[in-house]
Amino acid sequence: MARDEHKSGINTRLAHIGNDPGAFHGFVNPPVVHASTVLFPDAATMASRKQKYTYGTLGTPTTDALAEAMNELEGAAGTIIVPSGLAAVCVPLLAFLSAGDHALIVDTVYHPTRRFADTLLKRLGVEIEYYDPSVGADIARLMKPNTKVVFTESPGSNTFEMQDIPAIAAAAHKGGAIMMMDNTWATPLFFRPLEHGVDISVHAATKYPAGHSDVLLGTVSANAACWERLHETFITLGVCAGPDDVYQVLRGLRTMGVRLERHQESALAIARWMEGKQGVAQVLHPGLESHPGHAIWKRDFSGASGLFSFVLDAGGEREAHAFLDALQIFGLGFSWGGFESLAVQVSLADRTIAKGPYAGPVIRLQIGLEDVEDLKADIERGLKAARSL
Repeated sequence: MARDEHKSGINTRLAHIGNDPGAFHGFVNPPVVHASTVLFPDAATMASRKQKYTYGTLGTPTTDALAEAMNELEGAAGTIIVPSGLAAVCVPLLAFLSAGDHALIVDTVYHPTRRFADTLLKRLGVEIEYYDPSVGADIARLMKPNTKVVFTESPGSNTFEMQDIPAIAAAAHKGGAIMMMDNTWATPLFFRPLEHGVDISVHAATKYPAGHSDVLLGTVSANAACWERLHETFITLGVCAGPDDVYQVLRGLRTMGVRLERHQESALAIARWMEGKQGVAQVLHPGLESHPGHAIWKRDFSGASGLFSFVLDAGGEREAHAFLDALQIFGLGFSWGGFESLAVQVSLADRTIAKGPYAGPVIRLQIGLEDVEDLKADIERGLKAARSL
């Protein structure tokens, strides 16, 4: 019986999008197609390329399944699948920027995005300017005649500043620029950028879509106006993802809704508990009423994921390392979005505007799927170790 997926709940949709069992002999999961060469039935078809699949880099049933699922979640005209979250940032920037163009990028952007902008894009002749995450509609004052892209990330990487995305998008479009957003933190379950004026939505599918810390993948979803140019650049660059990784992410989507519910619940419980704790100066979580961007988060977002930061009330690297080294459950590692809790000291050295001030070191926590009371006890161990110096 056919389902009206648009009227179904999110977990029902996640369980079924991106697959048509009737197309694959009734199997509930799409096939993992390992492909480079695709054969044609005759020379005329080969010459015209008038068949659905023509070469492995141009798409397979496996990549189509994930792209269709992301289109459904994002409300997008099309989605490309690339080998990493960073590739998902780089491809659209290369698609819409040329020598002599000006790009506005939020100062709280993911550091590898800044590195790509400050190295390769500048070398290609693109003018890069970073803006304050609190700018809102005033970003119009920073627009130039040659501004072609406004690239944002909300909440901000590591320090979680919220941005007025609809206001920034309106100003960008008025100035003739494309609006891009890294939406990895919220996923399309908690924020749908294209419904708020964003043209291109970027995700490190390595994080919550994959969910198990064992896959690198990125997705880029575009509206109808931007899809053709994005897709053409993707095909030209040849940055296609491997079928096994694509399949792992598609499988991860099936449980992303229930995992995010747990991540959100646990992270908010721990963030609220940490407010006012001895040794904690500030908790940086937009879901908290104390957060400066809470009103924007509440207005535009339907939920929060499991990643937030806090600030030690004093000290520096020595105290931060003491906190981290005392942890027994939290792993010390980069990335996030998996089943396990992680902790890392945040560096703000690359920023030009959004540097704080902060009372002490900033520690980022990824709250995994462990029991909240066990995680609280682990954080207590860390705080005690930092205070004892």
